[in-house]
Amino acid sequence: QLQASGGGFVQPGGSLRLSCAASGRTSNNYVMGWFRQAPGKEREFVAAIRWSGGNTAYADSVKGRFTISKNIVQNMVWLQMNSLKPDDTAVYYCAARAGLIWGLIRSSSEYYYWGQGTQVTVSS
Repeated sequence: QLQASGGGFVQPGGSLRLSCAASGRTSNNYVMGWFRQAPGKEREFVAAIRWSGGNTAYADSVKGRFTISKNIVQNMVWLQMNSLKPDDTAVYYCAARAGLIWGLIRSSSEYYYWGQGTQVTVSS
């Protein structure tokens, strides 16, 4: 089970840190991902990280501004979002799947577990 939190309202240029708490057993072959969905748009990939090892990946639209990180002991994944833009406004979801092939991490349909979503609004 995944529980996402940390969303809110922020002005352009501001920062937010999203958290995703994973409960239950997680194995080393998990991939944890963040996706977002804006009104009227499809859910899109934001970032992903391997539960074991240092592999990370980002959407081009957030590269250099967002950072995904993890703490295996705490079963937590975070998404640090800096230099936020109005286009970042969306509901953000964390997702997970054991044994996900790294080449498929950008496809939302490949993830088995999803958090409930947290709203991020960037506006002046």
